[in-house]
Amino acid sequence: MADLTTLWEVGLPLAGAGGGLGYAKVRAPRVYWAVAGLPVARVRFAVTYRATMDVCGLTVQPSRLRAFLVRNVARRSDVQPVPPKIRRVRGSSTGMRVTLRLPAGLEPADVVAASERLRHAWGVHSVNVFETKPGFVELRMTGYDVLRRVKMPRKLPSGPMTVPVALREDGTAFVRDYLKVPHALTLGANQSGKSMYQRNLIAGLARLRVALVGIDCKRGVEQRGYARRLSALAMTPEKASGLLDALVDEMEDRFDLLSNHGAADLWALPEGIRPVPIVVLVDEVAELFLVASKKDEDRRDRMVMQMIRLGQMARAASIYLEICGQRFGSDLGKGATTLRAQLTGRVVHRVNDKQTADMGLGDIAPDAVMAVTAIPPDRPGVAVAGDSSGGWSRIRTPEMSADEAAAICAQFAHRTPDLPALAPYRPVVSAYPTGSAGPMPLAKTTPATN
Repeated sequence: MADLTTLWEVGLPLAGAGGGLGYAKVRAPRVYWAVAGLPVARVRFAVTYRATMDVCGLTVQPSRLRAFLVRNVARRSDVQPVPPKIRRVRGSSTGMRVTLRLPAGLEPADVVAASERLRHAWGVHSVNVFETKPGFVELRMTGYDVLRRVKMPRKLPSGPMTVPVALREDGTAFVRDYLKVPHALTLGANQSGKSMYQRNLIAGLARLRVALVGIDCKRGVEQRGYARRLSALAMTPEKASGLLDALVDEMEDRFDLLSNHGAADLWALPEGIRPVPIVVLVDEVAELFLVASKKDEDRRDRMVMQMIRLGQMARAASIYLEICGQRFGSDLGKGATTLRAQLTGRVVHRVNDKQTADMGLGDIAPDAVMAVTAIPPDRPGVAVAGDSSGGWSRIRTPEMSADEAAAICAQFAHRTPDLPALAPYRPVVSAYPTGSAGPMPLAKTTPATN
């Protein structure tokens, strides 16, 4: 009887703890990782580090001095290969980070090539390698699939033109920093999550001191709900052509201002006279390229030319491009590849053909093309983000409905600047917005130089 009592007292708590860990592993992976996953991973890493590095080919022969000391001082005949030296190990809510000092003979590309083998050896979900400075790399391990349920980090980067948009597969935030990457191209098929990416981007931009300009030639289906926060909106190709001309005129006026003050870009001007930055959001770029008749070709060529001019020169004037589309290729027409060359940032969701993935990432990160084609259709919002440095990573945007994005735009409507050059294209806001109980006054605009 005493044995049964002891078994009951000990076994019941153990069964409860095991069941709780199993539940947490599925429903609360962060809790499971902090309680059980991280301690186990650190022990496994410490015990198997040297053997794992040797098996994965990440060791080098020791220097002559080291070999001499081992043979003559330590009195050992066998001289072991040298793995990268561990400088720092620290855990996080999503995984573990290890800083390594590479010995002579190894380069970061060697560690990147072995990252998949390291993942299996240490039993983690993924291993991403980043070069922190010459001779040092950081292994960012994730203990579980952070992209299955997206939860943004508590501490997010901030700045005058910085917008956290999505979560990277290493648990860090993917940020659109317009001061570093002024223009970007976003591609994705229907139901791929491209619209979700746009909503998160617009919701983040709405909070900043910036003018938003929308071009949505699908009669404003995507962007009309954000009208309270838009300084201009074009919903037809004809309006888009005039709006692009107005943006080029605004860019030239800003160049005159820079020339008069001897400044290289807008951010070098005193704050009192600095015009507000402008972000141009093009929802479906193919609608600007395609024409139905011969007489529309001149308008199409002019629009493409104006977008190329903005892409080449508008960064200094703080006018930034966000080009989105389902399909992008040279078959769109003259100027497509020239425009693409100006768009440094690339985000490609699931696409319908490999050619679109090639056009989005093939020229900057060829290895990422295969990652795009492997995105499953049941994971909307997953995308591959690349940059001109050749690096790329998988990202996923948190869920946000169109109503939530529109509500955020309405909340920050008072930040909408009044740009005289774009006044003819200012959207008309309904006096009775959707879901309101009565009339809502238009938001008071602020001068562009405030």
